Amino acid sequence: MKEIVIGSDAAARRGGTPPPPPPQALLERLKDYGQEDAFALWDELTPDERDLLVKDIESLDLPRIDRIIRCSLGSQGLPLPAVEPVPESSVSTVEQRTSEERERWWKRGLKAVSEGKLAVVLLSGGQGTRLGSSDPKGCFNIGLPSGKSLFQLQAERILCVQKLAAQSTDGSAGIVPIHWYIMTSPFTDEPTRKFFESHKYFGLEPDQVAFFKQGTLPCVSSDGRFIMETPYKVAKAPDGNGGVYSALKSSRLLEDMAMRGVKYVDCYGVDNALVRVADPTFLGYFIDKGVAAAAKVVRK
Repeated sequence: MKEIVIGSDAAARRGGTPPPPPPQALLERLKDYGQEDAFALWDELTPDERDLLVKDIESLDLPRIDRIIRCSLGSQGLPLPAVEPVPESSVSTVEQRTSEERERWWKRGLKAVSEGKLAVVLLSGGQGTRLGSSDPKGCFNIGLPSGKSLFQLQAERILCVQKLAAQSTDGSAGIVPIHWYIMTSPFTDEPTRKFFESHKYFGLEPDQVAFFKQGTLPCVSSDGRFIMETPYKVAKAPDGNGGVYSALKSSRLLEDMAMRGVKYVDCYGVDNALVRVADPTFLGYFIDKGVAAAAKVVRK
């Protein structure tokens, strides 16, 4: 392995004035996790670049990142565990249910919506690179005659469910907004916000739409070492849809949901063009079963 020479030793070998060494405590922490290579070019950086590198590394949750890396590396080559079907008693299909049951679920779901108990979480951190666009996926025109984007389709479905819920109460309660929590990434947050603003939130009230950014994780090589975007910045990427839990917590939106009286959350991915956002029948079925979580799928 190539020797890593940091700070004064490297400068002295070149005959130059040695720069101040990296913060010793931070360097020792990096060594503890085998990531001291991040300081490999320390002596070639300007003072401002050194400050940026220190701040960048200090912002990392090194123990958590190390656990993730070790788990990933440790699982390579292991056989995949057998996946067993869920118990038949835990599965229902709409077509096998009576019209009375479906009607009951529909009404129960609309009742929950009319009481403000449902929120919707949209996973929208990805860019449309595979669609030939660098814009957020939700901005993409999927080729419909209407030219509507994915964001518009989903916003209009929320508006529709709101109206149906209001009608189910004879309009006495008025339209109760379904709050829409949209997870973006550092790469899609600003363009997503601007897209909604430029389209006047597609008829929704601005205060019923909340944006929050998912976290990032360092990019690493096949042996688990940090990849540097620049000599003074660790390369990072969004932490995936699984980052929704920590992102909701850190953005304090879980508290926002509790304050609004939300009891149920409908969560889906932005590139699902056929998604029935806030589906009253599925919500009613979920409430009827009294379970902690449920998933809706399409038979293939």
